[in-house]
This record gives sequence, structure tokens and C-alpha cells, in this order.
Amino acid sequence: MLRHILKLKEIAQKPQRVILGLMSGTSLDGLDMALCTVAGAGPSTRLQVLHFETAPFDETFKSEIRRVFAKRQIDFQHLVLLNVVVAEKHAALINETLKRWKVKPSDVDLLASHGQTVFHAPRHLHGLPDYPNATLQIGDGDHLACRTGIITISDFRQKHLAVGGEGAPLALYGDYLLFSQRGEDRFLLNIGGIANFTFLPGDGDAAKAFATDTGPGNTLLDAAAQRFFGQPYDAEARLAQKGRVLNETLNRLLQYPYFQQPFPSTTGPEQFSLEWVAQTAGLSEWPDAHDLMATLTQLTAHTIAQGIGRVARTAPQASVYLSGGGSHNPLLRRRLRQALPSDITMAPMEALNISADAKEAVLFAVLANEAVAGEAAPEKHLGGLPWVGMGKISFPG
Repeated sequence: MLRHILKLKEIAQKPQRVILGLMSGTSLDGLDMALCTVAGAGPSTRLQVLHFETAPFDETFKSEIRRVFAKRQIDFQHLVLLNVVVAEKHAALINETLKRWKVKPSDVDLLASHGQTVFHAPRHLHGLPDYPNATLQIGDGDHLACRTGIITISDFRQKHLAVGGEGAPLALYGDYLLFSQRGEDRFLLNIGGIANFTFLPGDGDAAKAFATDTGPGNTLLDAAAQRFFGQPYDAEARLAQKGRVLNETLNRLLQYPYFQQPFPSTTGPEQFSLEWVAQTAGLSEWPDAHDLMATLTQLTAHTIAQGIGRVARTAPQASVYLSGGGSHNPLLRRRLRQALPSDITMAPMEALNISADAKEAVLFAVLANEAVAGEAAPEKHLGGLPWVGMGKISFPG
């Protein structure tokens, strides 16, 4: 153990570290891998992406995860086994990708693994007054470290819970360090399974910065595409563009209390499912599937714009930068642009020199860098919580 601790100290003292950021989101598309060099820490953090790739998951693996994903009742043995299976799968993809990039594992200082979320349970969602906020990500860090030979930082969300947060969104920390810009109020919008944004005030005041979920991103669209069309997602919005928005259904969905909840707040597929759509909209039978896709696309655009608009009243000259899988949906982008206030500009994340697809993996590389080389400052606050280092350290065998 001593040699590993000394190695970690050496890594912490380097002028820059090579970190492989990993992200697997609720859409279960695959494993995002961003190999970065990260210099400095805290406000002086400087990052460059060397390589980025998404390794797709095969259907068998996705099906195994869906057996436990966002479900209240599961086979507990299966969950325990998946904790190892996910780590082994991720490790195999990492090893294959590093080999293809011609990067030796010994040249990578740290792995930054988000893991795979299987259940998110903030108190406002589970409604149990005697129980705390909670969330669970699987894909054990020790297995990753042993299978790759690389020191692994994982399980970032538990520290956020421990200091009073809901375990999500964590993007605020990396966003604040990398993308704050004096003179420009910024919304960094990520449209994954769940849509969330980080607000970065142009005066740099950390007390005003926060991150929040707005509601469904792609989760309802993906679920509808899978159930009614047998497709994993609505590629290029081809399905939704054949339908029309069902305004009565949309208006009923928009009355759901979560959309009026104060920021910051978190949610997940546990709350927003096709069963939620049917119940909340009072549907006795499903409407035309193309119309449903169009309506759910409008729901995502409207709730995102509504959330940004609530904050933009105090930041009228703001800019929105898009990332995540939903940023590739042309109908969703168009509807979002129409719903946002006209004086708010909208641009892809690439305008800030980071790939829209790579952003979340990059942010976990930043969190790992802070865990090893940063200076936690619990007396300072960001997004209403103490500024703490996040992540657990796993050494190779």
C-alpha cells in the first residue's frame, strides 16, 4: 500500500496529470472516454482533450442493466453481480481503447469513473421523511484499478450527498472551474437522459452559481422509440417530425409539480417514465406514436426553456451552450430555440473548445484532478454546498 500512496503523492505534485474521464449515462448508449491532460487545480485548472471516443454497449449488456435500472423491485443478487460485471466491461473497453490510441496504461495517471447509475433517490422523490437523499452507481473502482493497472477515482456522488446535496448534478464543479467567464452569464445545458444546466454568473460569484435538473431530456423519447418503434432512439428526430404536438396532453404534463419546484433540484428516470406520461396525462390508450414523439420532444424543449427562463430574468444577456446526446436532435434544438427568450444566444459546446459529446467525461476528469491535487475549502461554498473533494481512491493490486 505504501508504494501506491507514494505514487499518488508523486501524481499530485506533477505540474500536469494525464486523466481518463469515464461517463456512462442513463441513456445506456456506451462508455464515453476522454483522455485529458489537466494542469493545476481549482480556479487555475487548465485542460486539454487528447482523445475522445464512445465505446457502444452491446444489446445484451444494456438488457442486463435495464433489469435493475430505475426499478423499485429487482433481483438483488443480480444487482450485486452487476457491480462487478459493469466494472469488468468498462475495464475491457478501456484497455481496448488505450491500445487503439497507442497509449500505455502506465502513461495514464488516473481513471475518473462515474460508474453506471441504477437508482437515484433524492428525498423529494422517495417521499420518506425518515430517510436521506441517496443515489447508487455501480461498476466497482477496485475492479477497474486491478483490471487496468491504473489508480481509479470513483463513486463521486456520495460526498455530495454527505455534505447535504442530492448527489446530482455534479457538473457545477467542473463547469465553474473550466468555463466561468467574466462578463458573460452562461448556461451550460446538457441534454442526456435527464436535462440539466449549470448557471455561471458573469461576475464570477460562486455563491450565485448552481446546477439543476430541469426534467426529462431523452429518457421519455428513448423509451417511446423503443416501445412503439423498436428503435433505440429517435435518430435525427425522424419519428417526431412525422407527428404533431398534442397540446392537451402536453399541457397536462406541464402541470406536474416537479416543473414548478425551486432550483436546484434533481430527478431521474425513476420519476419520468412512459407510465408517468400515461398517468399524468390521463391517457386511457396511447395516441398515435408519431404524435406522442412530437409531444414528448416539445415537453423536453419547453421544460428546459422554462427553467432557463426562470433564471434568465436576472441574466437577460446570457448564452446557452449545448452538450449531450439531445444536442444532436434537430427538432429538439429548433423547438428549444423557439422557446428561449430571443435575447439569449444558443451555441454548441464546441464554441468553448470542448466536444459536446465529451463534456461529461471531461468533467469527471476534473473532479478526479481536484480529489488528488485540489485544495478542498469547506468554508467556501459553491451551489449552496461546501467546496469539497469528491471521489474514492482505488489502487491496483
